[in-house]
Parts: sequence; C-alpha cells; structure tokens
Amino acid sequence: MSHDLKSHLAELMRAALLSVAPTESATSIHIERPKQAAHGDFSCNLAMQLARSIKRNPRQLAQLLVSELPYSVLVDTAEVAGAGFINFRVSAAAKLEVVRSILEQGDAFGRSTAGDRRKVLVEFVSANPTGPLHVGHGRGAAYGDSLCKLLDFAGWDVTSEYYVNDAGRQMDILAVSTWLRYLDLCSPGAEHLPFPANAYQGDYVRDMARQLFAAHAGRYLRPTASICDGLAGLPDGARTDAAAAQQREAHLDSLIVKARHLLGEEWTYLHDFVLTEQLADCRGDLEESGVHFDIWFSEQSLFSIGLVARCVERLEKSGHLYVQDGARWFRSTAFGDEKDRVVQRDNGLYTYFASDIAYHLNKYERGFQRIINVWGADHHGYIPRVRGAISALGLDPELLEVALVQFAVLYRSGWKAQMSTRSGDFVTLRTLREDVGNDACRFFYVLRKSDQHLEFDLDLAKSESNDNPVYYIQYAHARVCSLLGLWGGEQKTLTAAQLELLDSPHQLALAARLGGFPEVVETAASELAPHLIAFYLKDLAAEFHSYYNAERILVDEPALQCARVALAAAVRQVIHNGMAILGVSCPESM
Repeated sequence: MSHDLKSHLAELMRAALLSVAPTESATSIHIERPKQAAHGDFSCNLAMQLARSIKRNPRQLAQLLVSELPYSVLVDTAEVAGAGFINFRVSAAAKLEVVRSILEQGDAFGRSTAGDRRKVLVEFVSANPTGPLHVGHGRGAAYGDSLCKLLDFAGWDVTSEYYVNDAGRQMDILAVSTWLRYLDLCSPGAEHLPFPANAYQGDYVRDMARQLFAAHAGRYLRPTASICDGLAGLPDGARTDAAAAQQREAHLDSLIVKARHLLGEEWTYLHDFVLTEQLADCRGDLEESGVHFDIWFSEQSLFSIGLVARCVERLEKSGHLYVQDGARWFRSTAFGDEKDRVVQRDNGLYTYFASDIAYHLNKYERGFQRIINVWGADHHGYIPRVRGAISALGLDPELLEVALVQFAVLYRSGWKAQMSTRSGDFVTLRTLREDVGNDACRFFYVLRKSDQHLEFDLDLAKSESNDNPVYYIQYAHARVCSLLGLWGGEQKTLTAAQLELLDSPHQLALAARLGGFPEVVETAASELAPHLIAFYLKDLAAEFHSYYNAERILVDEPALQCARVALAAAVRQVIHNGMAILGVSCPESM
C-alpha cells in the first residue's frame, strides 16, 4: 500500500509541476519517508531540485507546487517545510488499508517484482574444507543465506553456490596432517615424527586418523626412516622470525611431497577421504543452520575441463601476461592492483589466483545477469585484481559485486575466542548453535551491517528479555497467536473488518509501520543489506508491544474487536514474512 501511496503522491506532484513549470515535466520525482515522524508521512524535495534551473526561491517554488496540487482523498495536508521540502500527511483511511492488503496477500505481502526474475548468482561461505566451520564462517553463512532469501523476495531468480577449494595446498596439508596422526596410531609407544606446528592441530584431525586406522589398519603405514629421508630438519620451535616461518612451510611442503611419493595411488584415497569427511561435516553443519546451497562447485573441476589453462592462454593472447624468472605474471597493476600477480609458477603449477580467474569466467559463461561474491573483509585487497582479470578477459566487471563480511567475535563475561583453523584453537559454528540456538545465531549475525565489526554477546542471545531482539520479536508474534486463540473467530472474516474504527495514535502509527515493509524490502535488496529487515522488525515489535500494553484489544464491541484483531493479525503476518527472510522461526507460543 505504501508503494501505491508513493506512486499516487508522485502523480499529484507531476500534475502540479505541469502547471507550474511545464518545461521541466520530465524531472524525476522522489517521494521519501522523512526521518522524523513530526515531518509527516512522506516528503518531496522537487522544489529544491528545480530551484536553480528555473531561477526561483525553493520555498516559494514549493508553495506554488502545493497550491497546484490536485485534490486527493488520500492526502490530509501538504505543507512546505525547511529549505523547501513538501511534507505530506496521508489520511487515516490510506494508512489503514494496508492491514487489509496484508491479510489478503499473506506470505506474499512485501514481495516485489524489482528483480524482474533476472538471474543472480550468490556465492558465499566457500571456506576451505580443512576443518569445522567456526563462528566467523557462521556470519558469512547467515548473511549470504538471508541475502539470497531477500533477493528472491525482491523478485530475483537466485542461485546460491559454495565454491569448494578442493585443489589447493591447504587440502594437501590436511591430508598429511591426518596421515601423521594415523602413523602415531599404527605404532603406539614408538618414537614418532615430530608433528609440525603449522600443520592442522584440531581434534577433528585425530578423529579422521582414528577412522582411517579403524577402516584400514596399517595399509598406509610407511617406515619412519623412509619418511625422514631427504627431509630438511624443522627449525628451532622457539624461533618466530620470518625465516623460521618460511622454513616450517618448506618442511611441510617436503612432507607432502614425501607422502605423495611413498603412498603413490594411496595418496589420492587419503586426500579424497579427508576432503569427503570435512565437506560432509561442513554441509551438515550448514543444513542444520538452515543454510542450503543450490550448487557445490568444485575447484578441481576447473582443471579437469581445462578451463584454467584456457583462461591463462586467453589472457596471454590478449597481451595481459608476461614471463619473469620462469613464471607467468598477470599485469594486474594495469587495472589498479598494487602489484602484478603470478598465475603460473616456474614449475608449471597454476596459482590459486589462476583458478579463481577461471571460476569467475565460468560464472559469466553460465549466463548470470548479476554475480555477487560474499567475502571476508580480509579479502578487500583481492577485489581489484579479480575485477582486473575480468576486464582483461573482455567481460563486464560491473556485473560482479562483492559484499564484505567482518568476522564475528564472541564475548561472554569479557572472554574473547580465537579462531585459527590450523592451530585448532577456535569455536565452531556447531558449538555456538548448541549454546544459543539457531534463531539467535541467525538473527544476531545479521543484526549489523555486514562490513561492520560484530561483537556477539552470548549472554544476551540466550536471555529471555526485551533486551534480546530476537526474543522480543518472537514474543510479539507469539502474543498475537495467543490473542487469536482467545478471540476464537475465523481469520478469513478479518479482511472484512471495519478498519475506520482504528483511530487512536497507537493504531495509526502501527498501520503506518506495517505499510513501510515493502519499501524496506526493496531498499534492503538494492543495498544487499538484510540488517535493514532486522532493524525494521525490532521497530515493528516495539510498536506492537507498546500498543498491546496501552490498549485492550478484545473489547466487548464486536466490530471494534474485529478491527483491532485484524491489526494484530497483520502485525503477526509481517513479522512472519520478515523473519522468514532472515531464516528465523516464529514460535506460536513462548
């Protein structure tokens, strides 16, 4: 209804403009909601837009426009304010009609056709499958899934995708980490290889080693001497300088090479085993969180179909690569990057960046009209090189949008958790969900703009108080459910309620708030900002609780009772629609 009102007001302003300044009749007319309710229901800045071009004082021009506005039963007043704003107050009937619209449209209320069913790909999470998802990944998952639901609600044809990094060095490190733990199990009490501090340390690695040993006993056992043969020694564990760090990484790479050589074809099984285990754990964790992906895209498939090689050759033919020290480099500085990037090393192996370029080429070749990447904020510097590569391939970089997500930090009584996957010292998403519940997880994760720092207050998330926003909103929904149960009538009769009986300030303010939901959906979708839905629901719940506490709803007079119940039922429906976008449930009792 608010969309209809805005369109109606814009038509009135167009008619006034034709009368006052017909030569400017093509000017865009913007109708907005004022930030302060005291300034009216809607506002227009047309007079200030045109003042310079037609050489008139903006306030005088605004007065002229107001004097030429056609009469409308939907408008109570139109007043000039400030430097030349025109503020509208709409009639009570116009505000209240939204209640009927909500009850008639149900789950469809607030849906938009803005996306025109154009195809959009949203890729998110895409964490290396090298360990359980931690609370930082959880924020990207909640944001990405809510964004997909929001875009669908706004009329887009959405595909959600997880990019599985199954071809890189990190998977090799996980495989060799599991193998070393497995060797410990094969020879209990024997002197074992020192476990590298930069290998994966978590208990989940030991769990996979136990599974491997239980299923295959000593099948992957190799003599310690043959493993150590040719390996460079580990640097002093006390050293923390850069040279020592490089030595540790080189030692780990040597271990991987040695494992590949000694295990032969068995290495492929080991690698596939750890990948399958961690990917299954990741998929299960996300599904339990209510996050579902349409596509799980394998990085390895890009190599299998030859797309990485084809992509690099295409860049070379177009003159965007050069050779230095035996490696092939992409001139990313030509596209605003801080330095050029290697796409193929001197040993012939392609870099992660090369496969990432190929992955984005694949996205374009699949025909999406909009491509959205949800990345951690630490990937900010990666954006110009990827956009540069897209341009170098002759593709439109404007199709690609990147939404950055800051990691979340957990707090309980001042305690702050670390989140390093390799060290094994992190809090898993599963642990967080078990602690505070799925609903609190999902809502708290999207309670701030995605690129803003998020401090996740565990104590607040678990509290049953008005300070806990998810509880406060769910309680409003449950309150209406209880009210409808006490009322006991058939809900289909509510669409015929005499809404004109709702004339108190609380009721009109609540109706106005409900009318703003479609606008919030469109704004949130255009800005890739699900947090705006969360903000709106907090305000709606506060407005409803205030009304509920101030006025009796189940009054004796049947017509008034029906109208008040209809208003409450509309609140319940909009809360349900908004929470569905955020992936949060709406209990009927609490």
